[in-house]
Order: sequence, then structure tokens, then C-alpha cells
Amino acid sequence: TITRAVEIRETLAAQQPDAFLPDLAGSLTNQSSRLRDLGRSEEALDTITRAVHIYQALAEKRPAIFLPSLSAALNNESSHLADLGRREEALDTITRAVEIRETLAAQQPDAFLPDLASSLNNQSSRLADLGRREEALDTITRAVEIRETLAAQQPDSFLSELAGSLTNLSSRLRDLGSREEALDTITRAVNIRETLAKERPDAFLPDLAAALNNQSTCMATLGRPEEALTAIT
Repeated sequence: TITRAVEIRETLAAQQPDAFLPDLAGSLTNQSSRLRDLGRSEEALDTITRAVHIYQALAEKRPAIFLPSLSAALNNESSHLADLGRREEALDTITRAVEIRETLAAQQPDAFLPDLASSLNNQSSRLADLGRREEALDTITRAVEIRETLAAQQPDSFLSELAGSLTNLSSRLRDLGSREEALDTITRAVNIRETLAKERPDAFLPDLAAALNNQSTCMATLGRPEEALTAIT
């Protein structure tokens, strides 16, 4: 279905690029996601790369309108590169997204701080993939700080994202041997996810299970086997 949409929009964009190139880039982004869902990673990357190129050209002419879309496409492109083990390229790409979103968030924090936190979260993972642990920790710490502020203001919208970043922060702390802090951090994530799962079990029980799994591992590394068993159970 999305392939049909892309074909139509390619025809329209060829005739009237100013009017229809943005729509084509949007459909390419969606097509890339569907290809990724099917495990067709190379095709997914090629497709999102096409979208990035279109958004880059559009953003050069009208940055206020198209820089947000470019940063989102770069964020996705980085994930596709990481799927294929192209770690350096994935980091370079997400770093570009972070830089754009830092600029946007400085101008309009209410609109773009959530996006910045998302890209920082991803950038931390890409740094960790390359063994750059200290930088990965610094980056995820920034994401947590932003999401803590957002969650304090709009808990329904941002508590789940905060729990996700806390989970990643716990992993980064554990990578650096800060085991007690890692346990404290994942416990915060567990507490948030327990609250969310009580309210919406269908949506949040999977995340709670994942956080408990990580919490158990942290407890085991600290020599607390009984608590580790309770958490994993």
C-alpha cells in the first residue's frame, strides 16, 4: 500500500516538485519503516536515504519549515545504519540530527525538546556501540534531564519516555562499573513502569517486564541473589 502511495507521489513530484516533494519524502519515510518491519534492511536504508536527500534540499531553501523533518529522517536513517552494523555512519548521522534539534530546541523548547531528548537517547546508544562509554553516559544523562523536566510538566505524555531513558542510563552506568547507581536508576524505571502498567497493562506490561529483567541483572552483579530472584520471577 505504501509502495502505491510512493509511486503516485513520485509522478506528482516529477511534474510539480515544489508542491509534492515534501509528500513524497513523507511516504518514503513510511515505506522505509514497513521495509524494516519485514527485515529488508538494505532496502529500508536506501529508502530513508532518499527521504533524507529530499529533506536536505528542501531545508536548504526553507529551513524553518523542513529542518524538523530532516532531523527526524536522519534519526531514522541512523537506526537503519545501526541495524546493518554500520556503526560509525550511524553515529555521524544521529550526531547531525542532534545538532539540528539542539538549534531548534534553543529557539522553541516547548516544541523541540522532546525530539532532542529522543535523538540524544539514540546517540548514546550509538556511542555505546562503539565503546565510547564516557560520552555515551554524558549523552544519556542529558536525555534523562530533559525528560525529567518534561515528565514533571506532562506526566501522561513523557513518563514512559523517561523510564526508557533511565533504563539506558542504568546500562551505561553498569558499563562503567557504577553498579549501585545502575541499580538505583533501573529501580526508578521499574517504579515508573509499574505505575503505568497498573493504569494501562496492555500498553506497558512488556516494558515493565524488560525493566524487571534488567533490575534483576543489576542485583545479581551486586551479590544480592534473593532480590535478583524476586525481580526476575
